[in-house]
Amino acid sequence: MADKEKYAIGVDLGGTSVKLGIISLQGKIMKKTAVETKAEDGPENVISQVKYGINILLHKNKLKIHGIGIGSPGTVNVKKGTVENPPNFPGWKKINLGKIIKKEFDTIVRIDNDAHAAATGEMIFGAGKNIDSFVMITLGTGVGGGIVYNRRIFRGEHGGAGEVGHITIDHNGEKCNCGSFGCIEAYAGNAYLIRRVKHQLNNYPDSLIWDLISKNSDNLTPKIIDEASLKGDVFAKSVILDLGNFLGAALGSVSNLLDISTFIIGGGIAGFGAPLFNTIKETMTQRVLTPLRPKIKIIPAKLKNDAGIKGASSLVFYNSYC
Repeated sequence: MADKEKYAIGVDLGGTSVKLGIISLQGKIMKKTAVETKAEDGPENVISQVKYGINILLHKNKLKIHGIGIGSPGTVNVKKGTVENPPNFPGWKKINLGKIIKKEFDTIVRIDNDAHAAATGEMIFGAGKNIDSFVMITLGTGVGGGIVYNRRIFRGEHGGAGEVGHITIDHNGEKCNCGSFGCIEAYAGNAYLIRRVKHQLNNYPDSLIWDLISKNSDNLTPKIIDEASLKGDVFAKSVILDLGNFLGAALGSVSNLLDISTFIIGGGIAGFGAPLFNTIKETMTQRVLTPLRPKIKIIPAKLKNDAGIKGASSLVFYNSYC
């Protein structure tokens, strides 16, 4: 019976949108919504959007909510509930988001890094259910990472472990929003990718992309790049190939460092599918230490866009993994 089930609200705080859902203990989505993050408007407005989204879920809700779990970018202190310096969130330094949300809704609130939450979701409900150790990569506004080692999230000394997006692949490379240069996020994050493709597109006047965006580069999205690639567009294919090479170089370093050979990849840009995944694997295989080469596995995330909200909700129920 539904009334015997436990439920939690999962919040996936992204740079573009806040995804929220009421999730059962078994991982079933009972209700979900999304609101604009408004990251450029500063932390107070972002927090107002989180509250607004939660209130949408609670409106006319008859299910008993046992708590709220939040996956947030940045360095998160899971014990204190603080979020520090999330990339792509201007003006946000260190804020006790847990305390603010708990005061507003008078319930248990647990917070973790967004990629850690997504990794927890895949470990409990998704592609990692039967895998002891893996690295979860989220490809969205930024590039996030969550490390699962022996069925537990590895957070590091200060809670910031797994920031794959800020591995340097070119020390003289593109500037990243984190303030450094040549981070993989500056090549594979959604905003960076679109900006780079817009710039390059002028050199390919015959690309199918022009027709798909009605000659207006402001209409460009990863989905359109994928559509053009599937139709055989040479430039679109090269964009995905380059992206796979960039990611493969970064993830090869991760594999060498951690001695972990399985990578679960999700997020919007993961929608490029097999061409991207195969290129990542090929590049990694060339770059990892010899004993790891036959063991490299690149697996699509099973929960897709719901990994964040399911993982965040699981923070309420599955403390043993935290």
